[in-house]
Amino acid sequence: MKGGVYSLLKAKYLVDQGSMKNWRFILFLVFVAMLMVANSHNYEKKVYRISEMKDEIQKLRAEFVARRSELMELKMESTVAAKMEPRGIYPATTPPEKIVVAKKKEEGFFERLWQ
Repeated sequence: MKGGVYSLLKAKYLVDQGSMKNWRFILFLVFVAMLMVANSHNYEKKVYRISEMKDEIQKLRAEFVARRSELMELKMESTVAAKMEPRGIYPATTPPEKIVVAKKKEEGFFERLWQ
């Protein structure tokens, strides 16, 4: 056991015969570790971007609600009447009447022929 730990600390497995397999494995582990670090950086970047977008969505939704309530207020008849008063345009006192146009009955070919 003592010789195993001592050889491990001295890193004899890197210089002995057959150490090429060990180097390949170590390089593979380093490569995998680098991939994991890069992947975690990309993941954190995406999470940060998602949280920024959620904040932006909340701001835009609040602005939308404010604009919609403004529009509803501007569309009210009392608001329109108040804005038109200085121009001399007042709301109608009598309700509008529906105009019905009676269609003339079209005569067929035979009816025009016998006239």
